[in-house]
Amino acid sequence: MKVSGFSFVKNAILYDYPVVESIRSVLPICDEFVIAIGKCEDGTLELIKAMNEPKLKIIETVWDENLREGGRVLAVETDKAFQHISGDVDWAFYIQGDEVIHETDLIKISMAMARYKDHPKVDGLLFKYRHFYGSYDYVGTSSNWYTHEIRVVKNKASIYSYGDAQGFRKETDEKLQVVPIDAYVNHYGWVRPPDAMLRKQTNFGSLYRGPLDAGQPPVTGKFDYEKHVREVALFKGRHPKVMQQRIANKNWVFKYDISMSNKSLKDRFKGFLKRYLGIKTYYRNYKLIKGEL
Repeated sequence: MKVSGFSFVKNAILYDYPVVESIRSVLPICDEFVIAIGKCEDGTLELIKAMNEPKLKIIETVWDENLREGGRVLAVETDKAFQHISGDVDWAFYIQGDEVIHETDLIKISMAMARYKDHPKVDGLLFKYRHFYGSYDYVGTSSNWYTHEIRVVKNKASIYSYGDAQGFRKETDEKLQVVPIDAYVNHYGWVRPPDAMLRKQTNFGSLYRGPLDAGQPPVTGKFDYEKHVREVALFKGRHPKVMQQRIANKNWVFKYDISMSNKSLKDRFKGFLKRYLGIKTYYRNYKLIKGEL
């Protein structure tokens, strides 16, 4: 069985993406890792090269500014990396630059890939999600967070990145058939210094609404985590080893009284449907395979 990791990134230093930690978290079970690096102004290309990882295949790209609205450019860049993995690869492990896999989950992932490698019905593997917010001590629990997503797919030409690169589709816009596994993606997209968070959010918004006006002054200030918090809970687990140094270097404070979490009427209604009626209302960009395989 051969496995390739793949991802894309641009200006990871400017927006404080833990992309090195992200790559290192999956390298132990990958035979290669392809990363598409967009033209940067902050030294991201040099940062990735400095990893000195023989498994890395770097693809230098230029983002199409005409595809910014709706986040389409993110899927296009994902596909550029996907299309450069080796032809003899069985599985492709996709991970974004702010996602990290815990080392204790790698064996579960490898076992699932081995089990379903030759099964014709299985297109991919479905992961659980843990979204950190504000600091490394809190996880988001409101209904606006997606709970699952595909992160391992078969190496098939028919599979492509969908929408704004959150998930995948195949053929003519068909959802992938997937098997859920007991492994988490730790998402750190909402944990970074407040000034970097504001820069990241401003840039990310431009990927959906179009680029900022020419001549607009650089973004300054800090993101107000408390202003935007909804429902969070204390994280009582252990972060991946590759994140330990970054966590130790944290230089800002976000503390929140979880009893003050703002649980909206929408969240309460969804909670009622799930708890008492067994109805799950979260977004699904996939088809769960039912029954024994």
